Amino acid sequence: MGDARRARIVEVATREFAQHGYRGASIARIAESAGLSQPGLLHHFRTKERLLTAVLEVRDARDAERFFGEAGTRPRGLAAFERLQDLVDRNSREPLLVQLLAVLSTEAVIGGDPARRWLRERHRLMRTVITDGLREAADAGDLRPAADPDTQADRLIALLDGLRIQWLLDPDRVDMARIFRLSVDDLITSLRLH
Repeated sequence: MGDARRARIVEVATREFAQHGYRGASIARIAESAGLSQPGLLHHFRTKERLLTAVLEVRDARDAERFFGEAGTRPRGLAAFERLQDLVDRNSREPLLVQLLAVLSTEAVIGGDPARRWLRERHRLMRTVITDGLREAADAGDLRPAADPDTQADRLIALLDGLRIQWLLDPDRVDMARIFRLSVDDLITSLRLH
């Protein structure tokens, strides 16, 4: 029962943080929506920050499972880009998780937000996946070396961050997964050995 209750709390908290951000999220609302008293919720998660940490851990676990697959191994070279594209595609079917990331990213810019460190680490990991993927693809002879892999990574991350906002504002017009896929394909095409 304890694991099921914690999972329910995290599910409700995900929605609350996605809708109201960290600062606007209410422990009282989360407890009520989860069918608990506030002290009952705090028995499982002593602070709002710990609850946010649990929400982010669940989100990370979902993304890691999707990106690393059942074997839990990091895809190398061009396979890393395929997995990134697949991850964006799958996330586009989970708007609440995309909204959570967008809202927390906006709050983190202001500073003093507990998600700030998580977001910085997330960007560093994405940058590493992209730069390593480019270098590995070049080492395998699939691509010519990128002039500046870090800049290429920053460009793709910035594109994805912007696409998230556009997609959340107008999901019927903006196909986040398709546009990201096209952009990755353009990058790969520009680096193909001719």
